[in-house]
Amino acid sequence: MTMNKILIIGNLGSDPEMRYTPNGNPVTSFTVATNRRYRTGDGENREETEWFRISAWNRLAETCNQYLQRGSKVYVEGRLSSRTYVGNDGETRVSLDVNASEVRFIDSRGGTQGSTGGFSEGRSMSDASGPPVEESGEIEDDLPW
Repeated sequence: MTMNKILIIGNLGSDPEMRYTPNGNPVTSFTVATNRRYRTGDGENREETEWFRISAWNRLAETCNQYLQRGSKVYVEGRLSSRTYVGNDGETRVSLDVNASEVRFIDSRGGTQGSTGGFSEGRSMSDASGPPVEESGEIEDDLPW
C-alpha cells in the first residue's frame, strides 16, 4: 500500500481566486505559508517560510472562495505534488502543490480566533448550503493541558 497525504496549518498569503474549468467545475486556488523557527549552531535564531499552492475543487472551492481571505489561518489536508518551472529570472524553481480534500477554517473571515468550521469534498451538497459548520473543540485524552 502507498499513500500521499499532507497536513498543513498555515496562513493564506493572498485572497483565494476562483475560476471555472471548461466543463463548468469551480476550482479555487490560494497559497498557504508555514513557518519554522530554529536556532543555528552558533546560537542565531532564524525563521524559514515554506509556501504551498492549494487547489480546491467543486463545493470545497466555492466554500473556500466565500469564507477565506489573505491572512486566514487554515488546516489543509490533501495530496501533495511538485512541479518544476522556469521563473521570469531564468532560474529553475519548484512549486509544492496540494490538491485539497479538506479545509478547516481556524479563524473566521472577521478575524475571530478559535473558530473551527471546515469543509471537505466528501460532504453532500445539502451540507454545503450554509457557512462552515462549528465543531466542538474538545478532545478527550489523558493529557493535563
